[in-house]
Amino acid sequence: MTTSTATSLYEIDPAHTSAQFSVRHLMISNVKGSFQNVTGSAVYDPASLAASKLDVTIAVQSIHTMEPQRDEHLRSADFFDAANHPSITFRSNRFSQSGGGLKITGDLTIRGVTKEVTLAVDPLEPAIKDPWGNTRIGASASTRVNRKDFGLNWNAALEFGGFAVGDEVKITIDAELIKKG
Repeated sequence: MTTSTATSLYEIDPAHTSAQFSVRHLMISNVKGSFQNVTGSAVYDPASLAASKLDVTIAVQSIHTMEPQRDEHLRSADFFDAANHPSITFRSNRFSQSGGGLKITGDLTIRGVTKEVTLAVDPLEPAIKDPWGNTRIGASASTRVNRKDFGLNWNAALEFGGFAVGDEVKITIDAELIKKG
């Protein structure tokens, strides 16, 4: 990103943004999935990180793991309970420099439970002008959470020991944002 001192407002481009996750399955492999409906906005001021903010909403209904039955189970009350909790949200509390990237700490709400998490943001891609004259930036961020901290407790004991679903979930967000105004 350019080092402009002006505060800039960006909107997440949902057509070019996704939130992916990975969780251990049967203690032998990782199952990956994504949420394909991610919206939100960011205020970014590289000269004054205290003025920066991030607000993200993810539609639980947009979960996609390439297995329709699993997707329905994940939307059910056993996991995300999409009927009662249709959105996952992240609201930043603070930004800080971290090497060449950023750390964004904020409140992650899943299934009505809010916990503070920190996103590690890779160095931001430089701003570019798209073919339609818009200024865009790209960002990738990641974190790890314990799903049980958010009430996603369903599991099944395995006959040989262990459980069907791991507790730690790796989350990665790849976002493209469009500058407004």
